[in-house]
Amino acid sequence: MYGTRYKPNNLYEKSSKSGLLGKNLPKEDEMLQELKKIRELLTPAPSPPAKKGLWNEFMNFISKYKVMGLAVAFIIGIYLGNLVQALVSDLIMPIIGLAIPGLDNLATIELPVASQSFLVGHFLVALITFIIVAFVIFVMVKITKRWGIE
Repeated sequence: MYGTRYKPNNLYEKSSKSGLLGKNLPKEDEMLQELKKIRELLTPAPSPPAKKGLWNEFMNFISKYKVMGLAVAFIIGIYLGNLVQALVSDLIMPIIGLAIPGLDNLATIELPVASQSFLVGHFLVALITFIIVAFVIFVMVKITKRWGIE
């Protein structure tokens, strides 16, 4: 090991030991310049400045935060809730009342205690409405995920 001559393993060691590193500088400078040009071409251009004005800011807000989709979903949700509530109170509860002997309409059940009247039927309507709406939303989410919509 002591008598063996040092053999460089890579190009850098060869060029630095033999003094070739200084001769390769112009080529390295050319390569650096080319890399800088490539970097400039790959760097995305800055986005144009946002247009000023209240209307443009409002339109930017609507498109950025998807406010229209949220508003449509909210309005549809309100009317879906009203529709399900009407279905439960006007159709399902009377059918349940017919199935139970002695009850006319389950939605109108009141439980009088002293001078107060507890609207148990109204609570049942709200509970059944919630369960149906939650189930419909669950089914809609499953379907949209299956279609790839998030």
